[in-house]
Amino acid sequence: MTLDGKTQVYGILGYPVKHSLSPVFQNKAFEHFSINAVYVPFEVKPEEFETAFRGLKALGIKGVNITLPHKEKALELSDFIDSHAQAIGSANTLKITEEGVYAYNTDWVGFLKAVKKLTPQLRNLKVLVLGAGGSARAVLYALRFEKAEVFLWNRTEERARRLCEEFGCFHIKRPEDVLEEVELIVNTTSLGLKEEDPHIFDYKKLNPRHRVMDIIYKDTPLLKSARERGCLYQDGLDMLLYQGMESFKIWTGYDVPYEVVKSSVLEYLNAI
Repeated sequence: MTLDGKTQVYGILGYPVKHSLSPVFQNKAFEHFSINAVYVPFEVKPEEFETAFRGLKALGIKGVNITLPHKEKALELSDFIDSHAQAIGSANTLKITEEGVYAYNTDWVGFLKAVKKLTPQLRNLKVLVLGAGGSARAVLYALRFEKAEVFLWNRTEERARRLCEEFGCFHIKRPEDVLEEVELIVNTTSLGLKEEDPHIFDYKKLNPRHRVMDIIYKDTPLLKSARERGCLYQDGLDMLLYQGMESFKIWTGYDVPYEVVKSSVLEYLNAI
C-alpha cells in the first residue's frame, strides 16, 4: 500500500474498536480494485463522538462505518438519511460529500444475505430473536421485510415490548416458551463473547430442527451447543462481511467479490 497526497481516507468509528476486522477486508477491497484509499479505525469515546463527526468533512474523509455505541447518534447528526436507516433507527454507514453527510444502514442487508445461507426461505418462518439493542433493530427490520413471524426476548422486558410495538413481533418472557415452535434462533446480544458469560437459555433444549445464528463472530457457547446437537449454525462473520461489502458499494460503486474479503479475514485470523 502506497500512501500519498491523493489517498482517500475511510474508516470505522466505535468504542472500543481495536478488535474490528473491518480494516482487514476493506483495505483488501481497495487493493483489489487498485483504488488509492486507506481504511483505518478511529476509537471515539461517546462524549467525543459529535466533535469527531463534525470533523469528518473538514478532514476530507470520504466515508466511515459506525459501530457501537454510536449508531443512533450518527443517524441523528446526518444531513440526509436513507429510508431503511430511518426505519431501523440507526446508521452504520456514512458517505461524506460536499453537500453533507449521507446516512445508511447496511446491517439489515448483511444479516439477510448471511441468514439465507442457513434458511433461504424466511416468509412465515417462526424466528426467535434474542436481544433488543441496535443490532436487533436491524435484524427485526430485515425479518419484517421478509414477512417472518418473530418472537423477541430481552433481559429488559420494557425495551423488548417497545421494539415489538415498532416492528410487529411478539414479546416473550422466556426463550424456552417458544423453542418448540421456532425454527430459527438469532442471538443479537453480547452474551457469549466471553466464555464465562451465562447461557441465555438451556442450550440442551436445542434440537436438529433448529437453525442457529449468533451475530458474534466467534465460536460461542450457543454455537458449540448447536453443533453438538446437530443444528445448522452460523457465526456473525458473514453478516459482518456482507454489511461491509454493501458499505463499500455505497462509497465506490463497486461490488467486491465475497471470496476476496472472506479470504483476507481468514488469512488474518490464522496469522494471529
